[in-house]
Amino acid sequence: MSDSLVVCEVDPELKEKLRKFRFRKETDNAAIIMKVDKDRQMVVLEEEFQNISPEELKTELPERQPRFVVYSYKYVHEDGRVSYPLCFIFSSPVGCKPEQQMMYAGSKNRLVQTAELTKVFEIRTTEDLTEAWLQEKLSFFR
Repeated sequence: MSDSLVVCEVDPELKEKLRKFRFRKETDNAAIIMKVDKDRQMVVLEEEFQNISPEELKTELPERQPRFVVYSYKYVHEDGRVSYPLCFIFSSPVGCKPEQQMMYAGSKNRLVQTAELTKVFEIRTTEDLTEAWLQEKLSFFR
């Protein structure tokens, strides 16, 4: 799939919310869950969460529908340093309708570019989203 394939635009209100989220000052974990509004052909905000662990976050994701998540995570490095990486997580569960998969997959790159994110991960089942999984993924970005 090419980078130029765009199925859905990003809602202007969501763009602003993502910009503010990027510069948030809080030190707790927080998440923005987004979905594709099929009728408007647009990626829109579904829900926002403050102080949410990866385990709590996975219970908020539908098991049979794709979602996009931007997650601000308090990451403690092995040397004791603390950082707050912004992670983009594409939840694309096995068993989704093919047309839904295509809309999300085609919209992912535009959303990642809009949010200016570099830590981009994908899960195929919500059960994969755990603290250990996230720490393993982030360990590659020393």
